Amino acid sequence: MIIIRVMGGLGNQLQQYALYRKFQSMGTQARLDLSWFSEKTQAEAAAPRRLALSDFVDLPLEEASDEEVRALLGRAYEEPAGLAEKLKRRLAPKRLSLFEESEMFHGEVLSWDNRYLVGYWACEAYYADILERLREEIRFTKGGDERNWETMEEMAGQTAVSIHIRRGDYLDAENAAMFGGICTAAYYDTAIRYMKETCPGAVFYVFSDDPDYVRGHYRGAEYRIVDWNRGEDSFYDMQLMSCCKHNICANSTFSFWGARLNGTAGKIMIRPSIHKNTQVCVPGQMKKLWAGWTLVTPAGEVV
Repeated sequence: MIIIRVMGGLGNQLQQYALYRKFQSMGTQARLDLSWFSEKTQAEAAAPRRLALSDFVDLPLEEASDEEVRALLGRAYEEPAGLAEKLKRRLAPKRLSLFEESEMFHGEVLSWDNRYLVGYWACEAYYADILERLREEIRFTKGGDERNWETMEEMAGQTAVSIHIRRGDYLDAENAAMFGGICTAAYYDTAIRYMKETCPGAVFYVFSDDPDYVRGHYRGAEYRIVDWNRGEDSFYDMQLMSCCKHNICANSTFSFWGARLNGTAGKIMIRPSIHKNTQVCVPGQMKKLWAGWTLVTPAGEVV
């Protein structure tokens, strides 16, 4: 059995879910460990989250039982959550069933059938071949602000392009060192220019956790600022992104999924060439692992 630990925000949860469904599509028995969302774990978490996967309509989730998790992790099962390396050291080699993601892509993972997997699995190569199936089963609930439905109708009659600008926690000193300086003004200028040249008449819908910032920077008639989905309702921003014909993403798994759930044939998806400052873009590798995406560097160069 494969057990995948679910953790993080909505975008990360969707990636863990997608890998789980990939295993099932290959006939491998797979389950999801949802224990990271327990009250105890969340009380100790640096950035508490909720299980946002439950917001989707009838999403098929098979939760791993305590017994199934314990069968894979043995005595390490009782260790505090998140200490994957500590668990590895304590496990005897014959019980080394825990695997923690450390690279952008671990192709060998898909050949396994008896592991407990810890990671975010952002690389699209893991589940690119089942994305059409995922679009069918990842269905948003009906609710939220009435402006969402009005905006969807408006988008349907336009060449709508989403722009996601993440600031918020990315401005914190620790996060800025890891994620800052990637989606620069040059990045967005190039991405917008690319869309305008490729899609004349494009209308840009701007999504951000800093609405005051985007209102001050995107003032043209071709821009629409989506600023009403706050808190848990930000879930609906992903839905609106998916209703656009093309997508400009931040270095954020949230907007990656807005683009992935977009079912438009021939869509253009733009993402930064790196996700974190610890990464180095190897163009050939990135184009293979992120097939179909247009990559733009922080300096504003198309890879």
